[in-house]
Formats: sequence, C-alpha cells, structure tokens
Amino acid sequence: MGLQIKGRPLRWLEAKNHFGHIKEHGITQLLNIWDNSKNRSDDPFLWGEEIECMLIAFDDENRNAKLALDQEDVLPKLQSYVDAHGGESETVPSFQPEYGRHQIESTPGSPYSGSLRDLAKVEENMRKRRKLIRQSTATKDVHHIPSTLATFPRMGVSSDFTDPVRKPTKQDESFLLPVTEMTSAHPRYLAVVNGIKSRRGGPPCVNIPIFRDINTPRPFTDPIAYHRPGGKLDFYLKEYWIVGKLTYGTGLLLAFNLRTNAEALSDHILLDCVSFGPLSCSLQVTMQAADLDQARALYDGLVPIAPILLALSAASPIFKGYLAEMDTRWDVMEVTNDDRTRAEKGQEPLKDGERLVPDSRWFPVKWYLSPDQQEFNDETFPYDEQVHERLVGAGMDDFLAKHFANLYIRDPLVVFEDKLQQDDATSNEHFESIQSTVWQTLRFKLPPPGSGIGWRVEVRTMEVQLTDFENAAFAVFVALLSRAMLKFGNTDNLSRAQGRDAVMEQKFWFSTNAYNEGESGKFEEMTLDEIVNGKTPGSGGLIGLIHNYLDSLHDEKDSVRDRQIIEKYLELIKRKADGSIKTNAKWIRDFVRSHPEYKHDSVVTQAINYDLLKTIDEIERGIRKADDLVARL
Repeated sequence: MGLQIKGRPLRWLEAKNHFGHIKEHGITQLLNIWDNSKNRSDDPFLWGEEIECMLIAFDDENRNAKLALDQEDVLPKLQSYVDAHGGESETVPSFQPEYGRHQIESTPGSPYSGSLRDLAKVEENMRKRRKLIRQSTATKDVHHIPSTLATFPRMGVSSDFTDPVRKPTKQDESFLLPVTEMTSAHPRYLAVVNGIKSRRGGPPCVNIPIFRDINTPRPFTDPIAYHRPGGKLDFYLKEYWIVGKLTYGTGLLLAFNLRTNAEALSDHILLDCVSFGPLSCSLQVTMQAADLDQARALYDGLVPIAPILLALSAASPIFKGYLAEMDTRWDVMEVTNDDRTRAEKGQEPLKDGERLVPDSRWFPVKWYLSPDQQEFNDETFPYDEQVHERLVGAGMDDFLAKHFANLYIRDPLVVFEDKLQQDDATSNEHFESIQSTVWQTLRFKLPPPGSGIGWRVEVRTMEVQLTDFENAAFAVFVALLSRAMLKFGNTDNLSRAQGRDAVMEQKFWFSTNAYNEGESGKFEEMTLDEIVNGKTPGSGGLIGLIHNYLDSLHDEKDSVRDRQIIEKYLELIKRKADGSIKTNAKWIRDFVRSHPEYKHDSVVTQAINYDLLKTIDEIERGIRKADDLVARL
C-alpha cells in the first residue's frame, strides 16, 4: 500500500486544512530530487520483487480454512530472525506489514543484479522467505500456514472466515467484513481507507458478474445482500459500478444497504467496502535503470506489457464464495480505491476549484514519458496546470512535468500531525504522500534523497501466484524482458486482460514490430500466444527477444546450470501464453467445478474451499503433482 509512515493520522475534516501545505512542499521535494538526480548516470541494473502472502488457519476437524489474523504475532518473530542474522546481509530477507492482519509482505535482503546467477537464485530466496513465515506461524495448538493466494475465496461470507472469529460492527460500515479487526495495526492503513471513504462521500459498491453455471439461479440474487438488521429493505434507483465493464448506469436495485449505501444488482456478487480491494495479494517487480532517460524508456516499453502480465498471472476467479465471470482482482481494486466525488465523476455540477477526473486512483497508465513516444499520447490527460508550470519553470521537460502534474490533481489521503513540518532538502514524504497513493499499472520511482538508489520503474499488475516456482518465473521474465528491451528496443488491453480465460479468449493491441530496431510501429490485435511466443515462425515474440538477449551475454556462456533454471521459467510463461498450462484462475475454477461436492451453482462451499487451499499447500510443498498448473518443469 505504499509509503509506511508511523504517526498520528488526523481526522479527515482536520486533515483537509493541510492539503495545500502538503502539495506545495511535495512539489518542492520533487524539484529538489530532480535537481540533484537528473544528471545521475551509470547506475547498475538492479531489481527486486515484493511478494504479498496471506496467513491461513486450517480447522481439519471441521474442514474449514480461514484467514489467520496473525500479523502482529508473526512479524516480531520474523524481525527477531532478521536482527539475529545480520539485517543487511543479502541472504537475509525483509518482512513488512501489509494492509490486512492476515497479510505479510516479503522482499529479498538486497537487490538482485542482472547476472544469470542472481536470476537463478530468485526462487530459492522466495522459498526461504516462505519457510521462515511458516516457521513463525507454527504453534502446538493451531495449524496456520502462509499461502500466496491472490484473493481469499470466501472472504465476506456470512459464516465464519477469520481466526479468531470476528464480526462486522457499526464502526466498520460494512455488513460483510469486520474491517477494523481485519486491518493492520499500522496507523496508515485504516487512515487510507477512511480517506478514500471520506473524500468520495461513503463506501464503494462493487458488483461483480456471477459465473453462470448449469444450476446457477436465473436471475442470481446475492443472498447476503438481504441480511439486514431487523429485516428492513428499501428499493431505489441509484448509480452503480459494474465490475469488468467499467461503466456507470442506473437500474432497479435489489437492495439498499442502510449503513453502507451498497446496492446489489441482479446476477452480480456484492462487495460493500474499500477493504475488499487491499485485502488481496500481488507480486510486484521494481527495476533500477542506468539514468533518467533509460528509466523513461523502460517505463514506456512496459506500458503495453503490463496488461499482458495481468492476463498471464490471472488468479482471482472467486469472490465472497462465488465463482465470478472474471479472473483478476484489478477492477475490484479500481472501484474500491476510487475516491472521486460525484462532481469529479461528472454526476453533478462542479464547484469552484473542482475538475473532472476520468479515473480512480487505481488505473492504467495513459501517458508515455519519453519525447519520442508522444505520438501515442492520444488520450485526454488532465493535470494540475499550476504544478505543471512550476515544474517546467524549474527546468523539467513538458512530458515528465505533465506526468507528475497529473498526480497532483489528487488530494492526500492521509495527513500525519507529527509529519507536517519537514526538511524539503532531505525528505520526500510529502511528495510520496501523493505518489504512493496513486496506484497505476506502472510506477515511475524517484531516487530517495540521500540514498544510493537511482531512477526506477515498478510493475504493478501481476497477481501473486500459488507457487514460488511460478512467482520466480514471472519475476525473472519481467527482469529479463526489461533488460532485453533496453538492449534491443525501440490501453484498451487492460479491460480485456481481466475477462474469464483471457489467455485463450481475448486479443490485445500490440506492435507487430515490437522492439525490432529501425522498423516503424504497426499495431494489430494479437493473442497472448502470438505476443509472447511469436505470430509467425521465426518471429520469436517476447520470449524470442529474451533469448536473443541471453545469447548476447558472452561473459556468462559457462553458466549452464543457471541458464537451465531460467529456461524452465521461460517455458512456464510460454506455455501459460499458449494455454497448454493453465493460469492460476483457470486452475482454481476447474478445481472447484470438478469437486465432488460442487453443485454447479457457482457456490464455493466451506468444504470445497478447505480442499482447495489444502491442495494448493501440498502442491507448493511438492507433495502433490499438478501438471496442468506447473507441468513437470
């Protein structure tokens, strides 16, 4: 969830009084970093990955799998290990709290280089981190494990789904989640959620299309939407979001939630609060470029790749105990993190100082950064004109200035009372209070003041995978593709990437001459197989580009074993793209639909969920085979 600052967050009405101060000083901090780092050069290619996992509690006697709210118990144990084994050693990982009390984020102890040796040890590093978390969750009385699930299948069901059992209260403004009890004790997280709700004027309403199986009721009505204190129901015509289509509309609403303003649509699964988004898990990769220009080129090169990675890593086919007609969590994140007011969405007249804002805070990149890519900047791109003028006046070029000025059409979501006064020459916290709460498919990251870290690009679309082998494969694929693009190379896709079985069913706009030096860009709709593996014999696709890069590493020709490990990762990506190995989402969906207790009614019962998570854990530990998920790689 971004920058983690400890302090006392102000209430929203009081926090609003300080927005101008934070924005002004944030731009000053940005310009100081720009001035000190714009000519920085020759930084080595370094990269790292972040894995978010969730803690699962197994109740074997009752065949139930729940979310274990163990973060506050587990993290101190992990930190003790790190402290005892030399926190800065490259073999000692790092662990941080994530949004939910059932979540842990882990990173390698130090960045990887681009060498084959480093690329080949990523999976080993991930396995070590999982092992340490598993050891830290073990007790004599309970069976808790770490799991790299993207979305917990039964989060929000009416029966118990947390351990210890927690129920929603009036304070939570949700009938489905015990938000306060599920949110990390770190003060930033609940403050961010409250900021989103306060700014938009209430909690979000997310309606996810149901997957219609043979026995799914027609129409399907989400029964949990009708569970109201006192049994009261009201009916209204009201604005709604339909997840997967990203469109607004009005219609006859089946239920009106008196506490949360959540409306349940026919044939949809209802989610009624912000927390349904950040309580899920992802895999992120950040790469350091040699200099500012190379970072901009890398960012631009990854713009069309980010949706492809989302489709390949799709891992979220179940929400609130129902199979959904979508495979990823991206749109849920987009809706739950939308803090726009009705006026900013064009639903009522704008007031003085307001502007139309076309996107949520969680949205796809729509602006290329390099001057030679400006022909592709063909969408309306709102930005703060005064911020843009100030940045250009200080020497920043127009294209980069518009990127940062676009961030500043947003307000801060959190204001810490004890962090208002800062030294703008040595701090970036006011700038990051905006930057770290705008969640795009990519993030362009500045060098932190006083550090040895350079210009970086973060890839943010990937869903975390069920096994460390898969997570390592995706991370290494992104790192190698980035290296290859920098060596050889010259967004409708995102909505397509989220559909059910997008790998086989969707096509994406992509360059037919991608990264071939000297050839002009021509675009057409292509399948993921054509993009990743090549459309015609000999074209190679993205995998071919990576192979060309690997073959050019003359100094590492003797790294036979390392190359063999890397080739297994590339084979996995290749086969996910051609459909011969299933995405996590398809594998999970097929597991549910083939379960002997499944009634083909779209319902994922407690027992099915238990068997699913048990099976996933056994696959990850290598005691059960799943050739249709990871094959014999």
